[in-house]
Amino acid sequence: MDQATLKELIAQVIRDVVAESAAAAPAAPAAAAAPAGGGVATMSPTAVGQLRIAEAGDAQRGTDPKEVVVALSPAFSTKLHETIIGIPHAVVLKEICAGIEEEGMKYRFVRLYRTADVGFIAHEAAKLSGSGIGIGIQSRGTTVIHQKDLPPLSNIELFSQSPLIDEATFRAIGKNAAKYAKGESPQPVPVRNDQMARPKYQAIAALLHNKETTLCDLSKKTQALQVSIG
Repeated sequence: MDQATLKELIAQVIRDVVAESAAAAPAAPAAAAAPAGGGVATMSPTAVGQLRIAEAGDAQRGTDPKEVVVALSPAFSTKLHETIIGIPHAVVLKEICAGIEEEGMKYRFVRLYRTADVGFIAHEAAKLSGSGIGIGIQSRGTTVIHQKDLPPLSNIELFSQSPLIDEATFRAIGKNAAKYAKGESPQPVPVRNDQMARPKYQAIAALLHNKETTLCDLSKKTQALQVSIG
């Protein structure tokens, strides 16, 4: 990453922090807003490129053994809209869904707010999934395939080096998750290894993590999502 890009990222984080501080400052009394009704989207739909996401109430545990639940992190396509290497989130979800569908399985989306840890996000997805298999994705691209009966910090497959996850890998992740849901034991998705990836992207990863955690809300339940991928 060049110095100009890093400076721009730092400047953006500073602008975000200033904006959030201003929003948190006491304001003049105003008419109280009507409370959100149960089961109604509490966040305005966000349209970014070909991806549209809206909340649809608290997520429920599924009963369909053919489904794979895909859980998104708090900032996924709300505050951040592409992975650490610039893959649009619309493309990420499109590839994962295509992989699941190629195996004859279904997908369902939820969003977690109480944590930005991809392991816990994926474990929650697995617990909500009718098949017991779930996928967790962070905004920067880090991904986990999980199974409901495993401890949260364990997993079936972990893709921790987000700078090395390309479109083909996301599709393969979807395929393998679907195979696990069918009771198969596929070969793990090949993971590239680059010793320079961590130092090269460490600064931007820290900035993206900071943005991600600012949206965590321990009091907010996991939300069901309506997702449209153009």
